Amino acid sequence: MKGYYQLTKRGLDLVGSLMGLIFGCPLFLIIALLIKLDSPGPVFFRQKRVGAGGKDFLMIKFRTMVANAEEILQRDPRLRRIYQKNSYKIKNDPRVTRVGRVLRKLSLDELPQLINILKGEMSLVGPRAYKPDELENQLKKHPRLKKYAQAVMRIKPGLTGVWQTSGRSEIGFEQRIKLDYSYAQRQSLLFDLWLILKTIPVVLSSRGAW
Repeated sequence: MKGYYQLTKRGLDLVGSLMGLIFGCPLFLIIALLIKLDSPGPVFFRQKRVGAGGKDFLMIKFRTMVANAEEILQRDPRLRRIYQKNSYKIKNDPRVTRVGRVLRKLSLDELPQLINILKGEMSLVGPRAYKPDELENQLKKHPRLKKYAQAVMRIKPGLTGVWQTSGRSEIGFEQRIKLDYSYAQRQSLLFDLWLILKTIPVVLSSRGAW
């Protein structure tokens, strides 16, 4: 049964990512143009994330921040403290561009992850793709959560999932890893389809999108 689920899930990922990339091509071009007109720098942003089995991969997103965003964070101790305190997120982040704010509000910055899904690094549905330093630091801070993280890291991260449809950036690390663990424990095709359908009103509401 598990093998059937994994095979069907991969088929859904391939069909979904291919259709998204093909039919979303005009939207991709418009977004790319807006990003280039709004601020200097590349259209895409690539960041190391932890994938299935603890293997790192480069997650692709549309760039929503200024090109030197990482340098600004490292140079600003106050901003870095806020970033780490708020589960590696900053509400009203000053590094986010004008176009970037709109892309984040509508979750359009996530669309290039369809490429990661097509490559087999991610899935349409799964846990959040954690940053290596975030995962390491949070588990040092909360060692009791390691058992949850170990189960979560066995499966591919997803474009959407339980965390993504339950509040996103409003949720701290402890609740987030437990939500992802709940998904790891009850994976099924029906549950995946339900989460995909649930994603639509969540995206439209923009809850936790910052």
